[in-house]
Amino acid sequence: MFETCEKIWINAQLASFDPTHAPAYGLLPRHALGIKHGLIQCMAPMPMFEKEHSNLNSTEIVDTQGALITPGLIDCHTHLIHAGNRAQEFEQRLLGASYEQIAQQGGGILSTVYATRKACFEQLVELAIPRLKALMAEGVTTIEIKSGYGLDLDSELNMLRAARELAKRFPVRISTTLLGAHALPPEYKNRADAYIDWVCKALIPAAVAEKLSDAVDVFCEHIAFSPAQTERVLQAAQAYGLGIHVHAEQLSNQHASALAARYQAWSADHLEWLDEEGVHAMAESGTVATLLPAAFYFLRETKLPPIELLRRYQVPMAVATDFNPGTAPLASLRLAMSMACTLFRLTPEEALLGVTRHAAQALGLQDQNGQLREGFAADFIVWDIQHPAELAYQVGINPIKQRVFAGAISHA
Repeated sequence: MFETCEKIWINAQLASFDPTHAPAYGLLPRHALGIKHGLIQCMAPMPMFEKEHSNLNSTEIVDTQGALITPGLIDCHTHLIHAGNRAQEFEQRLLGASYEQIAQQGGGILSTVYATRKACFEQLVELAIPRLKALMAEGVTTIEIKSGYGLDLDSELNMLRAARELAKRFPVRISTTLLGAHALPPEYKNRADAYIDWVCKALIPAAVAEKLSDAVDVFCEHIAFSPAQTERVLQAAQAYGLGIHVHAEQLSNQHASALAARYQAWSADHLEWLDEEGVHAMAESGTVATLLPAAFYFLRETKLPPIELLRRYQVPMAVATDFNPGTAPLASLRLAMSMACTLFRLTPEEALLGVTRHAAQALGLQDQNGQLREGFAADFIVWDIQHPAELAYQVGINPIKQRVFAGAISHA
């Protein structure tokens, strides 16, 4: 079993998150894990490893001394690439202005659009690097990055190119999402339908031609795009074989989650105003509910996502940072996990599922990431902790012993 492995981690607790293992966290005590060619080759109890130990003279062995190993963490919703910041808007909200009022005054997403359009490709990459490093240092091995702060052809494609460039420079998997329908750019003021035409007929084909996007996203909201406009984008995404995400039910119930489910969306995200009809539709389609507690926190929202309904319908719940300059300037997935527990009342196991197996599903990567399982990517973290709940419980102390990406020990 272990004879062909290139490297083996022994004396570990494995929080596998493999649904075929019944205990909480898919926990496998005192196990060995072997890797080969960047994949998990085998996992077995230590007595089985010990039987083969004498035949493993040339294999590198890492004794974890009882440490916990989890899959690499996955941040499945970020707006990592952008220029500028919106600290002044943060101050405005604290003085009583609402998100909608700031947007109507030319702030919000459009203020970041102006800054991002002025930035060149290399500037976008360099600005994103500290944010990416912060997430990697916490155990993130896969991250989704959206466009959406360019809203013209060159700027949107430049954001996606920058995301692809980060994947070349750092040991991390990056899933890219085209969020052209994020806001209405100033040159299309009062012409939202014409802008959606352009997104569907020009922007999406251009991103596909350069192989820059894995998925498409839309902000369906009364301050953004209507359900009818959203559906046109989803139809175009589906026609090009792209995955689908939808910013849904954040500020009001536009029934965007049910719409997303009709197009077999990978995820519907935010969901504070989600109703039972939407939950049922998501359960039927397998669409993941991506929860973004940092945005809830920074906006000081009071309407909670319907966690009990999502549990009752067994809708998988992912957790992400929503890292962005306006409503979630938070480069800490572990803090987002803690917020999901304290604000949304997820259990620590649900929070960890939300940044492993369910997050992988939200990115269409469920067959290769998010679990410790034979044949899956050897992306995992060795933690100096006793119990998986500690990862959501304690924030600010980094207990990582090793970060392993594609079978190689790596660091941010």
